[in-house]
Amino acid sequence: MIRLIACDIDGTLLHNGAAAIDNVIFEEILRLRDKGILFCPASGRQYGSLRRLFGPVANELAYLCENGAVLMGAGDPGPMLGKTVMDRETALVLCREIMETPQCEVLISGANTSYLCPKEPDIVDHIRYFVGNNLALLAEPEDMPEEIVKVSAYCRDGAQSLEPLMAPRWRDRFRVAMAGPSWLDFTLADKGLGIRALCRSLGVELEEVMAFGDNYNDLPMLEAVGRPYIMDNAAAELRSRFPHHCRRVEEVLKTL
Repeated sequence: MIRLIACDIDGTLLHNGAAAIDNVIFEEILRLRDKGILFCPASGRQYGSLRRLFGPVANELAYLCENGAVLMGAGDPGPMLGKTVMDRETALVLCREIMETPQCEVLISGANTSYLCPKEPDIVDHIRYFVGNNLALLAEPEDMPEEIVKVSAYCRDGAQSLEPLMAPRWRDRFRVAMAGPSWLDFTLADKGLGIRALCRSLGVELEEVMAFGDNYNDLPMLEAVGRPYIMDNAAAELRSRFPHHCRRVEEVLKTL
């Protein structure tokens, strides 16, 4: 029996650069809620961004935010169910390295605010208006006013070229994951640890969880749950690891 559905956003619910979720998803979330099944966005995005994205049903959801570093329960706002904090000094060294990398911007995440030290102005509008994050600007990473839960590199040349350069140096200190074509994320958490912690908090068994994903940062979550689905648009390597594939999440939800 399924009691919880965890779903990635970009490339899974949102396709081809879409910025809004189809209303049919909201209808399915409410239908499943009435059957005792809780829906949980599972994303690298922040809590505020996810609440805005799911506006009509925002109070009905649990949230796995910042790749599992921040967990929130249902409500307005819901209770914080978990937060995994990075070592500040080590995270600041990473921030400086990203800033010194050509064509890269650093995004520093707190519990519900993103912080930029922008080298080029386009990143500010991208985070504030396209991603929809609560955003503050810093002169220097050291001005970060709260605990750091995630550090991200936004790569204008593509994260795939940056990953082999940075990941080997940082994997002994942080979890490193591609989070889309332009993003490389560094955390102490991941979606697998996040879904385990969320299940413990909610009293749900992992075997009672269905999860959807399309990218490498979704792997720990997909490997942890009882019924994982990989999207048809995922890389062939990822599709080969899971027997259940789908083109659209709502097609599977309607069968429950």
